[in-house]
Amino acid sequence: MKKILSFLAFMLFFVGCDNNAKQDNTQVGDGAKTQVIKVGMSMDYPPFEYIDDQNNPAGFDVELIKEISNMIGFEVSLQNISFDGLIPALKAGKIDAIMSAMSATDDRRKSVDFTDSYYTTENLFIRKKNTDVTQDTFKDKQVGVQLGTVQEMAARTFNGVNVVPADNILSSIMALKTGKIDFILVDSSIGYGYLKQNEDLEEFLKLPDGSEGFSIAFDKDKHNDLIAKINNALKELKANGKFDEIAKKYDLR
Repeated sequence: MKKILSFLAFMLFFVGCDNNAKQDNTQVGDGAKTQVIKVGMSMDYPPFEYIDDQNNPAGFDVELIKEISNMIGFEVSLQNISFDGLIPALKAGKIDAIMSAMSATDDRRKSVDFTDSYYTTENLFIRKKNTDVTQDTFKDKQVGVQLGTVQEMAARTFNGVNVVPADNILSSIMALKTGKIDFILVDSSIGYGYLKQNEDLEEFLKLPDGSEGFSIAFDKDKHNDLIAKINNALKELKANGKFDEIAKKYDLR
């Protein structure tokens, strides 16, 4: 009985994450009459994607992909997947696209195609106030990162640093506050949000993240026409002011 109840609870949560999207088994393909695109998001990354108080998907990426879909004429089915599982899910055909504050990097381009960048950011280093962690004292320190991110890749290039990955950045924040790690490396666009909420933490360094910025990912060589349409939609949204309107709503401008 417990297993049955757990399964039902999971199904209700899954439907809640997709209550704004019509369920359809139509396969994505350029030129299809009806496109229902399954978009993977790791909904633990505010303000880009998260679950709101009504148990619905919310955030900058959520609103932006809906605007894009309305312009082009496809439907969106949002799938909540851990960040490090997004590209494997895409390659396995479980989702059709990824829009999850994912940075376009040369390494990722080996397996996926990206749209044009829609948002640029930097790597932000955060420590507890009144600690002596600096760029010159990284050796033997514990750094918290989110698993599978550009920040994890960057942290693993630091000499003598012990990388402590977590499924989400909130876990890293809590580990820092309780003294389990010495500092955090996080995307600046969400890092500043956590700094506003935690007066005992502070920024001590900011560096380029080495990517072209956040982009939407598709499986390799499968959706070139759709990518071109999305790129045109992004240009139009930036030109008509709608992009900035959404960004300001989530304190990203």
